[in-house]
Amino acid sequence: MSSLSHPVESSDSSQSLASRRQSEMGSQYMVESGFYMSSFTATIFIAALVSVGLTLLTLLVALVMMLKSCQSTGSGVLEHGKESYLLDYCNLFVFHAELNNMKAGEIPVICKFHDLHYFKRRYLQDFNTSLRFVEEHFSRLMPDDDGLDVILLDADDVLSLIGNFSRISSLYGNKQFEDMKHQAHMLLVRLHTRLQATSWSLVLFSRKLTKNWNSTASNLISCGYSGWSSLILRSDGEMQMENWEYLSSRRLQMQRQGFRIAGLISSQMDTFRGPCLGRRNFKLTNLLYNEVGIIPNMPA
Repeated sequence: MSSLSHPVESSDSSQSLASRRQSEMGSQYMVESGFYMSSFTATIFIAALVSVGLTLLTLLVALVMMLKSCQSTGSGVLEHGKESYLLDYCNLFVFHAELNNMKAGEIPVICKFHDLHYFKRRYLQDFNTSLRFVEEHFSRLMPDDDGLDVILLDADDVLSLIGNFSRISSLYGNKQFEDMKHQAHMLLVRLHTRLQATSWSLVLFSRKLTKNWNSTASNLISCGYSGWSSLILRSDGEMQMENWEYLSSRRLQMQRQGFRIAGLISSQMDTFRGPCLGRRNFKLTNLLYNEVGIIPNMPA
């Protein structure tokens, strides 16, 4: 009996081993072909994928916005550079035009627009600065007691300033221009008063004819310019002269009479041509030179 049981047991043992091997191979196959996850794990995995997707979308949107911002900044830099170039160009052109006594038709239209912009933004500041140069210079000096040291001031600056500001105000009807006219006028009056306070003899000159002496003097006094030593106007015999010729001849005449011209102050270029200029000359800011700067229907 015992001898018969061994083969059976051996057979069962072989079958058991075979089944175990098949079971192990089956389990290995399941591991290699896929994996099992619970519903909780699957939820976390999907949420992670959604988060990554949202992050990538956010980065894409941010990148697009940065590109637009860079493009806008680049355009702004280019526009600023263009405006800066135009400003420099017009400043040089207007200076060249004034130096050569050019007429309004010779000035580029774009620079006329620039002049109005300059007038509204910078004119008073530059005008005040140029007047302070004069004040600071003569505050450090004293004239001799003989009364022969004189300062020449352009009376036409006062009269043309008032007329030009009034013309601008009538064109645009803007209270800003009236305020600026008043401020510019007061700055000139301040200069006149401070020079007088330092005992300098003030000689005013104009390009007007002598027949207008009374009205010119009256206008100057009414505007706050009084106490000057002399007012020079053009004689009939000087009518055919260029402005610079007339002015330089009068300076030469004063020098021959023994006067010493300590300073020459004007906004007009013709003042600084010819001989016998002052020991120190001051070119004031002149926005509305001749007909330059303001044209009707100009955009503000």
